[in-house]
Amino acid sequence: MFFSWDLHIGWLVLGGGALLAMTVLPRLLHRRPLSLPIVYVAVGFVVFEFSDALRGPRPLGDGFDLGVIQYVTELVVIISLVGAGMRIERRPGLVRWSSAWRLLAITMPITIVATALLGNWLAGLAVAPAILLGGVLAPTDPVLADDVQVSPPGEVDEEETDEVRFTLTAEAGLNDGLAFPFIHLAIAVAAAGATMSSAAGQWVWYDVGYRIVVGVVAGYVVGQLINRFGHRTGEFFRNQTSEGLFSLGTTLFVYGLTEIVNGYGFLAVFVAALVRGSDDHDYRREAHDFVEQIESVIVAFVLLGFGALLSEGILDALSWEGALIAVVLVFVIRPVAGWVSMVGRRLPTKERWSIAFFGIRGIGSLYYLAYGLSNADFGDAAPRLWAIVSFTILLSVAIHGVSASPTFRRLEDEAADTVGHTPEGDTPSDQENLTP
Repeated sequence: MFFSWDLHIGWLVLGGGALLAMTVLPRLLHRRPLSLPIVYVAVGFVVFEFSDALRGPRPLGDGFDLGVIQYVTELVVIISLVGAGMRIERRPGLVRWSSAWRLLAITMPITIVATALLGNWLAGLAVAPAILLGGVLAPTDPVLADDVQVSPPGEVDEEETDEVRFTLTAEAGLNDGLAFPFIHLAIAVAAAGATMSSAAGQWVWYDVGYRIVVGVVAGYVVGQLINRFGHRTGEFFRNQTSEGLFSLGTTLFVYGLTEIVNGYGFLAVFVAALVRGSDDHDYRREAHDFVEQIESVIVAFVLLGFGALLSEGILDALSWEGALIAVVLVFVIRPVAGWVSMVGRRLPTKERWSIAFFGIRGIGSLYYLAYGLSNADFGDAAPRLWAIVSFTILLSVAIHGVSASPTFRRLEDEAADTVGHTPEGDTPSDQENLTP
């Protein structure tokens, strides 16, 4: 026999090919209407669909696969949040972050309520599963949003960072933690027998108040402590690997510590990355490059796993009503809610629509769904929830992946033309002050 094939060899070939592709595909796909996630999901689906040796995850089975999905997606979201936090060079503030606060305060609640109502009315979900669906699909994803995020630290000056990329990056970093209260609400309602009255009081002060405050405070305090430690050690950590390992260790530490005291670890991780990164530009660049490499490795396998999840029939329970929810969310709910949140914000129309439209759904939604189903019994709604969420992610990966590159290339070209045609008599700084 000239060829032999078994399970572990198959995984080695698939894993090696995935990592090799990570070094080549980003350059090949740059500025093209095709994204890396689309390719990986498609490859994962094809490989697992036509292979008898490889088996994809089955979260509706014995529960082991559900736990694997939860912990793997949790890890990749944590690392992606660190990368997003390190990319942002704009210091937090009510005015400087105005667009991001609007998305969090207006767009996200509207999306949660509208999606939950659609799940209840259109798909016939009970109250608890409908709330879970709204909470799961509300946050945008830091993992798959690389095409719409700000450039890596040091590549673009803070003042030159366009508002669209900054807003979408900040939103993806913050709303992963802020979606958690609604996941806990769904769990509480499921445990209370589909009535919210018994769960509402504790939810408001504990899941919304205490957990968010602890997440922010823990991230800020740990970030400041790490800053002071970095000043004392001087140049001791000044190489990419040690900076990256130090950052990764800090990330896992602050996440675990925050979770121990029942705060929102995702929120703490993002805040700590912001605080730590704002203090040292050299640190941010070196640590970001290392973390990004780790993230790329994990994301490659997660995307292949999502393709495998599709090949295992996760969409079998998808009805036309469930598919319609996904379509309405991507094309109506998010864009309209995003546009409403920008009312009064003086931005060009194309930028406003770009912020409103590019609410990418992805790996974070898989984590929240796995977490919710692991902590409460949602009955026979579980297969439908998996189908709706998976189809929404697939739709978002396809639509946003194809449209992101040409859209942002057009925005950048128009911005360059505007800068190159400053009206006579106005200095660039004067023109900046005149631009809303």
